[in-house]
Amino acid sequence: MRHFKSISDLHNTNGYAAPENPLLSILTCQDLKTCTIGNSRFTSDFYMIAFKKIKSGTFLYGKTKYDHDNGSLSFVKPRQIVEISNIELTEKAFILFIHEDFLLKHNLHSEIKNYGYFDYEVNEALHLSPKEEEIIWDLFYKIQSEYDNNQDEYSKAIIIAHIDSILKYSQRFYKRQFLNRTAFSGTITSRFSEVLKSYFESGNLRDKGLPTVKYMASELTISARYLSDLLKQETGKTALEHIHIFLIDEAKNMLVSTDNTIAETAYQLGFENPPYFSRLFKKEVGLTPNEYKGQVMN
Repeated sequence: MRHFKSISDLHNTNGYAAPENPLLSILTCQDLKTCTIGNSRFTSDFYMIAFKKIKSGTFLYGKTKYDHDNGSLSFVKPRQIVEISNIELTEKAFILFIHEDFLLKHNLHSEIKNYGYFDYEVNEALHLSPKEEEIIWDLFYKIQSEYDNNQDEYSKAIIIAHIDSILKYSQRFYKRQFLNRTAFSGTITSRFSEVLKSYFESGNLRDKGLPTVKYMASELTISARYLSDLLKQETGKTALEHIHIFLIDEAKNMLVSTDNTIAETAYQLGFENPPYFSRLFKKEVGLTPNEYKGQVMN
């Protein structure tokens, strides 16, 4: 698998003109009517923000192929596996490659890591309304204007400010997308509960330990970060909080219906550390397991 340490190397490999800035690259629809990058799957040391409407071809990020024909923004962070091959686009498009070093000494260097959509799979890309497309294109053209003109001491700060705006607007637009997908969110919530119940009833808690958010997401064929964001938007709680709530509910039943000790209850529920189980129980219920059992039994 090819790893690109520099944007110049990526450009050279794919026959593009040398970038105006070694740490920043802009590719537009003129470059991308048909597009293959790296001949196979690749990783890099840069962030990628891509807007496109794909007619045919493969856009693969992680394990998920992108096959939508509507316009969308996708976000890839450094060292994620990507495949872009034989892409044919239906309308104008752009890709921004931003080397992580471009953001050094700027707040965005740390802030960009807080945007969860860089952990989403491509089939969870941001689908834009026409008005939202206009906003993103306006910001892109401002970046392009600075990029293509003679760059000076102010150019980098201005470009980063516009990139920051794209990220902030994208955060807002994702919130809108979650709200518009309440039926899907509701389905995910129900399926999430079903997977947890099946995991518990099959004895996996005892044999394999606590289910992880990553495991739950894989069972639901979405990314872990997107699952948590969907559940948070729909229910106010993350995927991990839902797992904990389910387990504590099972724990309450076991505490009053069996003669198991607190440690035995914890182990049966997949907790390798009984004190951690007790702390989590008190956090969720407001009482220790012993206090809860004594209160209910009396």
